[in-house]
Amino acid sequence: MTETIHLGNGLPTARDTPLDPPEVISRLRAQAPIARFTYPDGHEGWIVTGHAQARAILADSRFSSRLEYVHAPVAGDRAANFDPSQVPPGMFNKMDAPEHTRFRKQLAGQFTARRMNQLTERVTEIAEEHAKAMLAQGPPADLVSGYALPIPSLVICELLGIPYGDRESFQADISKLMDMENGHEEAMAAVGRTWGYVAGLVHRRRSEPSGDLLSDLVAAGELTDPELTGAAIALLIAGYETSSNMIALGTYTLLTQPDQLAALRADPSLVDGAVEELLRYLTVLQVGTERAPLEDVEIDGVLMKAGETALIHLPAANRDPARFADPDRLDITRTDAGGHLALGHGIHQCLGHQLARIELRIAYSTLLSHFPDLRLAVPAEEIELRPGAGVYGAVRLPITW
Repeated sequence: MTETIHLGNGLPTARDTPLDPPEVISRLRAQAPIARFTYPDGHEGWIVTGHAQARAILADSRFSSRLEYVHAPVAGDRAANFDPSQVPPGMFNKMDAPEHTRFRKQLAGQFTARRMNQLTERVTEIAEEHAKAMLAQGPPADLVSGYALPIPSLVICELLGIPYGDRESFQADISKLMDMENGHEEAMAAVGRTWGYVAGLVHRRRSEPSGDLLSDLVAAGELTDPELTGAAIALLIAGYETSSNMIALGTYTLLTQPDQLAALRADPSLVDGAVEELLRYLTVLQVGTERAPLEDVEIDGVLMKAGETALIHLPAANRDPARFADPDRLDITRTDAGGHLALGHGIHQCLGHQLARIELRIAYSTLLSHFPDLRLAVPAEEIELRPGAGVYGAVRLPITW
């Protein structure tokens, strides 16, 4: 059975409570984990809110990620003016096999478990430096600008060989790009500036290799300069947007759920499980991801016809009671949290998922060890969150100790 849902002008992102998906989406999942959904442009497609159904589609090669086959689920100027031909080359997360395979093969070699584990010491150094800097400055402090953003930003800059002093410029542009409330013209201008900057960096690496990931990709000779530029931008966005927002929002979550914070303080070895549970519980990629069947496909008894865009609502899927017991409760001792889809599944699973986990584990552990009396500096309801952003998080997180 399917249920047609009319959500007004596009997918709702405004939340009834700060840490839960919109209530209407949760109600829809209970009615039909695959439901009819009318997109802002009038396209009649689907919204997938069940975990098993979402996982099946993400693993199914009959579904395409290519932007020319999908429709934007969130209304606005950007969606209305979107032109797939304007998408830069190299954005491998929006490719299908075999094109995606060619890119993934080149990039995956740079993100091996061994290489990521070798970064552990450096991530720890960065976290320690910023924790000590906040302590020296004294309370109150903004956890976002003082800790959550610098840690993954420094890591991805060093990994790609991007001068950290340039970060403010590209971070501002990426923020404009990720904010769904910004117009099409502003977003495309941000893309243009970011492209120009990274393209210049790729060009320099051809004559001035420096032993970083970008230099290695240039030396391999398998990707053109435009392809390398697009791939580097995709890595840059993914490299700090998810982790920085997870560090800040995860801390906010722990500070507003003192029983879970106390459990983690009492037993720091729970941090790996806490990372998985916070990834599941928060799922900061709040709109999810789109797929379009290239042929008629039946999923869980529902026939999805070729071309009908399916929005995979990851936050709802990760709160599915059919997969997780008591899913709306944060439980850092949960043993099955690792089954979440927050970092994707199938061929498009986040390339840097191992690095993200390392960053989160170290960031939470370092913060709690340095700040035994950590608490919010303002009432929780005064924390400004980002419901209009593609990646959910806190604008600022005032803390004290």
